[in-house]
Amino acid sequence: MVWFWIATTIPVVLLALAGMLGGLWAVAALVYMGTLVHVMDRLVRGAAAKAGADGEFPSGLRLSLLLGVLHFPLMAIGVAALAGITDLSHGARICVFIAFGLFFGQVSNANAHELIHKPARLPRLIGMWVYISLLFGHHTSAHTKVHHVWVATNKDPNSARDGESFYHFWPRAWLGSFRAGLRAETDMRARAKGRAKGMHPYVAYVAGGALMLALAAIYAGPKGAIAYVGLASYSTMQLLLSDYVQHYGLRRAKRANGKPEPVGPQHSWNAPQLYTSALMLNAPRHSDHHMTPTRDYPALRLDRHEMPILPHSLPLMATLALWPRMWRRVMDPRVAKLRATRH
Repeated sequence: MVWFWIATTIPVVLLALAGMLGGLWAVAALVYMGTLVHVMDRLVRGAAAKAGADGEFPSGLRLSLLLGVLHFPLMAIGVAALAGITDLSHGARICVFIAFGLFFGQVSNANAHELIHKPARLPRLIGMWVYISLLFGHHTSAHTKVHHVWVATNKDPNSARDGESFYHFWPRAWLGSFRAGLRAETDMRARAKGRAKGMHPYVAYVAGGALMLALAAIYAGPKGAIAYVGLASYSTMQLLLSDYVQHYGLRRAKRANGKPEPVGPQHSWNAPQLYTSALMLNAPRHSDHHMTPTRDYPALRLDRHEMPILPHSLPLMATLALWPRMWRRVMDPRVAKLRATRH
């Protein structure tokens, strides 16, 4: 469990200092998020997967709650820095934008994902508001009620198809998940009939996002609103890049009754690198998460013999996905090989 605390809390401190002071702190935050984590993957290679029945530690909820709460002041610091309130240089602002965007995309998103899967109301509420603050609140519904049900089928907007570029997947997944989540929530409310339903969650998603944007504008003016939308868009793009990479080209076979086979280890791409996995709260151990969505992130398992393994860490593969021709050159043969072994 110590690796999760080290990997995720160091950038929180660096980002806070970078946003308020700039200078070398801004460079340090960018180097950590953009380079050092990949160096650490090599330095601590081989230390992963040495877990007992409960993973590296029985529970990671305290760290998740802390990261969820800290996300909001970090967003305020990032907006203030980019809007000029903390008087950073132009170079420092560039470093801050990239570093904060990487953190929100790789850590805040991964942590919110953990929180919305918790059975208790408070963690789920914090996770939902993290997504709302990233102008992606509908992911709270679409992920749990659509993606986990229809993953690796054409009914899931967030499962990338074989040969599909990220630039085609990106708008299709964003709009498709919004609509599919809305439909799933509305259908569930209709089935509730006379029982108490409360407010439709999409009201909170849309109104909450508008409120966050208004607060950014009040707090830091028009530049703050632009900075806020930029950070939210950058982080959301990374979430969709993760979805794209982790399910690219993988499909569940149809059974005789026309329904897809149960979700198995072969339906997600995984990455074993220790430090990036710690930074992303074991999100790269994706197959086990889909098979056991309620399993706490420190206890997620990785089986190299049963689960498809990416050639590099998840952040590096997400970067590769931005170059479709190179992405297909690397991944399409791997997809074809997996299909051949199943037939």
